This record gives sequence, C-alpha cells and structure tokens, in this order.
Amino acid sequence: MEFRHIAIEGPIGVGKSTLTRRLASQLEARVVLDETENPFLADLAAGRAGAAFQAQLFSLLSRHRQQTELQQSNLFDTQTISDYLFAKDKIYAYLNLDDNELFIYQRLYDLLETDVTAPDLVVYVQMPTDTLQRRVRLREREYRENGEAPPDAEYLRELNEAYTHFFFHYTATPLLVVETSHVDPEWGDETLDDLLKQIQTMGQGTRYYVPR
Repeated sequence: MEFRHIAIEGPIGVGKSTLTRRLASQLEARVVLDETENPFLADLAAGRAGAAFQAQLFSLLSRHRQQTELQQSNLFDTQTISDYLFAKDKIYAYLNLDDNELFIYQRLYDLLETDVTAPDLVVYVQMPTDTLQRRVRLREREYRENGEAPPDAEYLRELNEAYTHFFFHYTATPLLVVETSHVDPEWGDETLDDLLKQIQTMGQGTRYYVPR
C-alpha cells in the first residue's frame, strides 16, 4: 500500500517528534508537528479551577485548525509525516476532564471530527510505563528550561494505560504498533531502515513489531 500521510503516535516521552523528523528525512517527506503552545497550561499546572477544560478546548481547536488548513492547502498531495493523530485529543480529555466537561467536549469533538481526514497509516510507538517514566525523568531539565513542569509518574502511568486501551480498540486506519523499550531514542540508521521495511509491507489491519 502507498501511505501518503503517516501519523506517529504515543504518550509523552516516547520520542514521536524525533521519529517523525527521522522518517521524513529518509522519505523526503513534509513534517507536521503538533502545536504544543497553550496559554492555559500554566493555570492547569497550578491547579486552577476550570483550567483543564480551557486547556483541552484550546488544544482541540488548535489541532482542528491545523488539520483543516493542511487539507485546504493540499498538503497531503505530497508525502507527509505528522507527530500526532487528531483523535489523540480525546485520550487527554478523558484523563483531564470531569463528566460535565466531557459531555460538552464530546459534542464539540463530534462536530469538528467530520472536517478532519484520517491518515493513511498510524504508527503507535509503545513502551512499558517504567521505561517511559525513566525517559521523562532524563528530560526534566529540558522541561524546566522551557518553563514547563514535567509530568509526574502517576500521570504518565495513567496516560500510558489510556494510550494502550485506545489503540487496542483502534480500527480507523492501518496500525503499526512498535514496541520501543530497547530502541535508541535517536533512531539509528539500521533501526530506522528496519522500521521502513515494516511500513512498506503494511496492509490493512494491525501489525505488532519489535525493532531489531
């Protein structure tokens, strides 16, 4: 199958953006990165009432705007690698919002989702929670230099479980699940070449893959 638009997914700290750039360089494809700037994140980190709902709606609308602009500019006519799937927004919403907020959020999400074209292939970068927590701890200085609070261990555990549940039931597109607990975070050439072989031989359905 020919995949014109590939989305790389996985929880915080798995290296989605690094893999996206490496794959795009190898395939001479265009890179699309999730717009992570959110004016409500500081209030969310401080625990201000209502901040989670505001932050989630801002992320949803930002991702919707980016996706619709990409489609209007015919960006997907060229091969494109993005570091997120629009549906990921729901994973965070179900973790961060209460039932009343979720009711409003879901109605808005259902309206916006109809404007977004699904990718041709999703690559889900998966790793055990303890490995994920360890990698995020190694990046704590980077978070603080950017004025961000690193996610705590319990939140990472819940997020990783939510991703596992979401992709266990995911059937919207072909899905390549890549177990990366022993993969170099920088994705060396040999490992990347092996991943590309998996992508190039993908068909419909889900494939589980452990890189060499």
